[in-house]
Amino acid sequence: MPKAAEILTIDGHEVRITNPDKPYFSRQARLSKLDIVNYYLSVAAGAVQGIRERPLVLKRFVNGAEAEPFYQKRAPAPRPEWLETVTLSFPSGRTAEEITVSSVAGLAWVVNLGCIELHPHAVRANDLDHPDELRIDLDPGPGVPFDDVRRVALEVKALLDELGLRGWVKTSGSRGIHVNVRIAPQWTFQEVRRAALAFSREIERRAPAIATSKWWKEERHGVFLDYNQNAKDRTTCSAYSVRPLPDARVSAPLSWDEVLTCNPADFTVLTLPARFARIGDPHATMDESVGSLEPLLAIAARDESSGLGDAPWPPHFRKTADEGPRVAPSRARRKKKDD
Repeated sequence: MPKAAEILTIDGHEVRITNPDKPYFSRQARLSKLDIVNYYLSVAAGAVQGIRERPLVLKRFVNGAEAEPFYQKRAPAPRPEWLETVTLSFPSGRTAEEITVSSVAGLAWVVNLGCIELHPHAVRANDLDHPDELRIDLDPGPGVPFDDVRRVALEVKALLDELGLRGWVKTSGSRGIHVNVRIAPQWTFQEVRRAALAFSREIERRAPAIATSKWWKEERHGVFLDYNQNAKDRTTCSAYSVRPLPDARVSAPLSWDEVLTCNPADFTVLTLPARFARIGDPHATMDESVGSLEPLLAIAARDESSGLGDAPWPPHFRKTADEGPRVAPSRARRKKKDD
């Protein structure tokens, strides 16, 4: 017989955990829904900081990590009156009321919905048009060794240091690395993406054998710097998010000293609580290091003056004036040959 719901009292709020013994991981790690909730509670100070006051897209694994999830942009109803929401507008012109979480109780409530991963937008609720975070996503292609991801990450740090920006590094919880940069919320999504594209192209110039900014998979090699993660309406998993891999791996904040020796598989639901208790959150002071995009936008202007136009956007975005053909190069060549 399924276990009855468990009621947690957190900061004066009651949070009901339904089906607490429901298996969420069963292949390698063996973890129930309540195990995942308790994991998040054990790292709550860090997990809440990664999503604080940010609209959340709910990626719901209602049948556990081994089943297909679904995305829910709109805040569920009913919901606790103490849980805040904010209304976002999207490139399509549509709007959605999304949840924001700034408390441990709110964190537990969204995890109970099956949100194994946490997917915040790059803006805060008080300014939805100006991101306060530049997101650098290092995504290795098939067969690319993690050593190459490490090497690209160190190139990223070196360039950020030159630009007077501080990067906060974490494992992606899979095979990659994320580097987030706090920026002043004074640039639009389009400007932040423009800066991210310039950054990606500069890293590609510095490490051409192992890094690429090419959007089309057929043109990529090594580690792809996904500049489009900075487009409006895109989200990435936040710090301490649990990923739906058999070992219940976690997106773990690191110090830069750990990058050369870390193994992403070492950071799981079973190991992170002890690490957090021992060293705390390596990203605890992230909000104190706010930087400017002006140096990166200067690189973007230099690239554009030399003839480098915009790079492809995700397919549901409106095509820009200086964007090249939004079609895979091999397909474009075939079409040209047929014509």
